[in-house]
Amino acid sequence: MDKQDGREAGEPGDVRFHDPGYETPASGRGEWHDGATDERCRPGHVQTPAPVPLPRSASHGEVYLAVQRSGAFQEVRRRYRRFVVPATALFLAWYLAYVIAAIAAPGLMAHRVAGALNVAMLAGLGQFATTFLLTWAYARHARLRRDSAALDIRWETQELTGRNAR
Repeated sequence: MDKQDGREAGEPGDVRFHDPGYETPASGRGEWHDGATDERCRPGHVQTPAPVPLPRSASHGEVYLAVQRSGAFQEVRRRYRRFVVPATALFLAWYLAYVIAAIAAPGLMAHRVAGALNVAMLAGLGQFATTFLLTWAYARHARLRRDSAALDIRWETQELTGRNAR
C-alpha cells in the first residue's frame, strides 16, 4: 500500500483523489506542490505558502477558522486583492470615461476616423477588447499566482475535515 504522510493509505480520512493540477504547476513553470522547483522557474517566482497546521481531530468550524487566519490563506487573498482592486478601478474608470465622453462631448465622439467609423465606435470596440484582455489577465494571474497555493489549502482543509474534494 502507498503511504501518505507516514500513514497507510486507505485509513479513514486519508483518501486523496488524483488531481493532475495538484502535482504539476498549471503554467508548466513554477513550484511543485512538495516545494521543489523545476528548471523552468521564472526569476522572482513567489513561493507557495506553507500548509495550515492543525490537529486532525479539529471540528469543521475550527478548521475553517484556522484556515481563514492562516498565513497561507491571507497570502492567497492578498494576491487576489492586489490584482482585482486596481484592475477593477482601471476598468471602471475607462468605462465611466467612455460614458461621460458620450454625454459631455458628443462632437468629439461623433468625429469620423475612417469612413463611417467614428471615435465612439472605436471606444466601444475598445470596451469589448479590454473586457477580453482583462479576463485573460485575470485567468493568467490566478494560474500563476494563486491556484497552486489555493489548491494546497483546499487539500489540507479537506484532509483536516475528513472530506474528499472532487
